[in-house]
Amino acid sequence: QVKLVESGGGLVQVGGSLRLSCAAPISIFSSYNMGWYRQAPGKERELVASITSAGFANYADSVRGRFTISRDNAKNTVYLQMNRLKPEDTAAYYCKAYRFAVNFWGQGTQVTVSS
Repeated sequence: QVKLVESGGGLVQVGGSLRLSCAAPISIFSSYNMGWYRQAPGKERELVASITSAGFANYADSVRGRFTISRDNAKNTVYLQMNRLKPEDTAAYYCKAYRFAVNFWGQGTQVTVSS
């Protein structure tokens, strides 16, 4: 069983910053693409940002220019740096490791942006 461990969520004021981390097993990290998703109450889970195993990043329009995804293959960790946070960024954030038809999910970490 592959376990992804997220951390870094919390409560922050509008305009603030948070950095999420997701640690993956060394056995899969370097060859898997990684993504951050979020799900707000009553809404579907949506892609926030993704990064391929080669390091190419992609972002949802709603976060482009504010969030940055990165990966450290030496630490088997993917990060999501979130700046200029807005109330609409409030959600549970989930990390996903994926390759072809194989997906692994983390347990999620809550981000709450207060106005």
